Amino acid sequence: MNIRYILPFIEAVEGAFDQMFQLQPRALTPYLVRKEEILDWDISGIIGIAGEAKGLVVLSFPSILARDLTAQLTGEVKEELDDDVTDTVGELVNIIAGNAKKGLEEFRLLISLPSIVQGHHHQVTWPSGPVPIITIPFSTPRGHFSLSVGLENIITP
Repeated sequence: MNIRYILPFIEAVEGAFDQMFQLQPRALTPYLVRKEEILDWDISGIIGIAGEAKGLVVLSFPSILARDLTAQLTGEVKEELDDDVTDTVGELVNIIAGNAKKGLEEFRLLISLPSIVQGHHHQVTWPSGPVPIITIPFSTPRGHFSLSVGLENIITP
């Protein structure tokens, strides 16, 4: 796997979390996942990628961290995954995908509007074909989360 294509995503996560939450997430060791793998998360924001490469960017959180981050932005305690939490996760994945796209300028990429998937142990439907999916786990003092990226023609095993 070429780390050069992963770095824009790591940098985008670090920048977004620092700017929005004054948190410095620490990227842990990236790893390859299987398309059929069930995620151990409660909410994921998904951005589709089109253009010279196709694929997905998926930002996944446990409920408690997603609610905590949203509460920091809204000033209201969040007891459940409500519309504010959905908006926060969607905006975060949008910012991260957009900023990572800048680091991959040699590819002409287009990003979609974010979609949200909720539910404990949910599954993401990845594009068909031989698209490797890299998951980058992140750790913060307030909890852990992950960013998964599957992009054909860019990320190779």
